Amino acid sequence: MLIGPWPPHPAAPTRTWLAALLTAFLANATPDAVCSAEAPPAASPEPGTVRVCPKDDGYRGIWYSNQPQNDQYVYKYSGGLGTYCAKHRPFAVYAAKVQKTFFCYGGRPKDKNELLHMVSYYDHRTGLVPRPSILLNKRTSDAHDNPVIALDERGHIWIFSSSHGTARPSYISVSGKPYSIEAFRRVYVGNFSYPQPHWIPGHGFLFLHTRYKQGRRLFLMASADGISWSRPRMLAHVQLGHYQISGRCGTKVGTAFNFHPSPQGLNWRTNLYYLETDDLGRTWKTASGQPVPTPLTSLDTPALVHDFRSEGLNVYLKDLAFDAAGRPIILFLTSKGWQSGPQNDPRTWRTARWTGHRWEILGSITSDNNYDTGSLYVESGSSWRIIGPTEPGPQPYNTGGEVAMWISTDQGHSWQMAEQLTRNSSLNHTYCRRPVNAHPDFYCFWADGHGRRPSQSRLYFASKEGTVRRLPPEMESDLATPPVLSAEDPRAIVPQ
Repeated sequence: MLIGPWPPHPAAPTRTWLAALLTAFLANATPDAVCSAEAPPAASPEPGTVRVCPKDDGYRGIWYSNQPQNDQYVYKYSGGLGTYCAKHRPFAVYAAKVQKTFFCYGGRPKDKNELLHMVSYYDHRTGLVPRPSILLNKRTSDAHDNPVIALDERGHIWIFSSSHGTARPSYISVSGKPYSIEAFRRVYVGNFSYPQPHWIPGHGFLFLHTRYKQGRRLFLMASADGISWSRPRMLAHVQLGHYQISGRCGTKVGTAFNFHPSPQGLNWRTNLYYLETDDLGRTWKTASGQPVPTPLTSLDTPALVHDFRSEGLNVYLKDLAFDAAGRPIILFLTSKGWQSGPQNDPRTWRTARWTGHRWEILGSITSDNNYDTGSLYVESGSSWRIIGPTEPGPQPYNTGGEVAMWISTDQGHSWQMAEQLTRNSSLNHTYCRRPVNAHPDFYCFWADGHGRRPSQSRLYFASKEGTVRRLPPEMESDLATPPVLSAEDPRAIVPQ
């Protein structure tokens, strides 16, 4: 549902009427359609239907490729992309009240590489996962249509189902009960890409996303309850558009974005920009607090962090975090060009930290593909952590590789590899994602897949200490313990 006015200002009380509205809305969540596990439901054209989700018998990720290269590397990027892409976030949220990490991913049936939107959880008390729920079948193999997840303060699970451009519809669904993956009601049908919902307790959603029109335009919507949404408002459209990543710190939401120059387009993405809002997107400002009128339509803007275009470098966004003072830190990768292969080395992982006075840009870690994607953890003081596929994998120079954990104790001035989490893999590991409120036992979430041809894809999560578990591809019972993998041989299971 769309409404005209923006939701109440964050300073205005919303919890009482929000809770009442959600209670009334969700009270009607009695199933009127039950889906078949053998034939996962196609996305229905109208909102409001409550569906009891069928269960799958294991965890399997989607495989996807983009832009053939006609060389030994085959694709610009490819692989097991169940947690793709960096501009989709988040894929997992920890709920302390029930001690569970809820997560979603792009899955597939056993016999067909077709995108299923999957929802599940890891129970930290028992160490078990259930059979995952099948929310919907997107009827495509395009991982750009992957879902993302959010939890409101009452525990309801929200799934934002993306679309790549305008060819297919997008959806928002909410769980029928708090902390439950059994049944969902669809509350929105429309179109959005690269979804990034941020639930702000006491205030509601700020939903950053992209819309395709003469390129990729950055938009936002807001909602006090997730059901009635403001009309889309454009945040930026410079030349052929942007990609963005975003994060939340209290009531503040920040976004970092590049731009796509005309006439070249997205394969020449470059520059780094940053804006933030603390009033659900009504007004925006730089990290220094300077107000910036939106939408941005010119390169001449105080939102610019650094001009990489003048250096001939592409910019690939990875993650956005905040330090204890609420200052943003952007994780991104730079390279000389878009194609896979050594000709565009070095591919350098960099951080841009707002010091309170200026942007400090540093970087020393390198990897071998522009789409190697990991997460940044700002843990205490000057201690930072990166978990990502920085090490060469079995398909070198293709997306992903072997996963490593890096530590900096001086705010990114230097990095030391603390541990290599995977070794001797047969498939590249890809897109290591940081959960919201990450629990130490479910600190990072990713998938694997072959970098040069279609393959199976499995899903993994790792603890803060580096223990890797694989979500079971097949389950014989309703609950299972994800096995610990050997760091030396990912095919071997460590006895429990």
